[in-house]
Amino acid sequence: MSEPDATTQRSAAQSVADVLLRRREQVAQRWAELPLFRTVFTVTRDEAVEAGQSVVDALAVVASSGRPGDLEASGFDPVRVQIGRMSASRSRAGVSVGQVAAEVAALKDAVVDLLKAELEQEPAEIRHEAVLFASELLATLRLVTLETMLDDGQEIIVRQRQQLLEGATPVIKLWEGIVAVPLIGTLDSARSQVVMESLLEAIVAQQAKVVILDITGVSTVDTLVAQHLMKTVASARLMGAECIVSGIRPAIAQTIVQLGIDLGSVITRSSLADALAMALHRIGLRVHSAPDSPPVAGPAAL
Repeated sequence: MSEPDATTQRSAAQSVADVLLRRREQVAQRWAELPLFRTVFTVTRDEAVEAGQSVVDALAVVASSGRPGDLEASGFDPVRVQIGRMSASRSRAGVSVGQVAAEVAALKDAVVDLLKAELEQEPAEIRHEAVLFASELLATLRLVTLETMLDDGQEIIVRQRQQLLEGATPVIKLWEGIVAVPLIGTLDSARSQVVMESLLEAIVAQQAKVVILDITGVSTVDTLVAQHLMKTVASARLMGAECIVSGIRPAIAQTIVQLGIDLGSVITRSSLADALAMALHRIGLRVHSAPDSPPVAGPAAL
């Protein structure tokens, strides 16, 4: 079969657009019976039909443009919104991306069946080209759905990673005017940024005068980790808080010396307890032992 000419292609595109608009109710009614719509819109069937009509309208716009394979066609924008909500609902129900894609692919049959019935009196070449056009249009809809689901999935991953970072770097109030950030694991650039933001917010909220950065749980300290610590210390100072870095173990101390990292401007202590004692002293308190009682903190003047 020879390649269709431009006139035939335009005629086929317009035929598909006309049929979609003319038979939008029938298409939407048939779609409402399919899993993609039926399992999402469970309150009333009218909701499924209305959603189907909005998708049909969008596909008609794309068909009129004559660009059925263009993912960036403006007509697909409403489809992204509607199909995006539906696919997200299916994903929350535990349905895989592949299954959702198959459910979208199943929408083609209703369109093609009605298209053939509507164009029964048209020349065979027009009917054939119109069916190919509609098939490409629905295949692109499937790709748009997959693209939307992948984008949504990536956003969820980024958001969950951010939540994990925030949860893994809590800012703890140890005393009035003293907060601590226990760091555990690897301190990379992303986590360092979360630590800095959380710490600065806590300094303002708690009116902290002293900040303790405890790196007891940090497995290794290299030049990059040291740079992150120095930036955090500098940021806290700009907010008016003094920083103490605790948890400097012998192995980490040797590594810092071997790397030639200068922490001379940073107050360090070997343990969190020592850092807390210094922090209390900085705000005018000192730790002492009373007879037959555990250590307590009291005014330095007592």
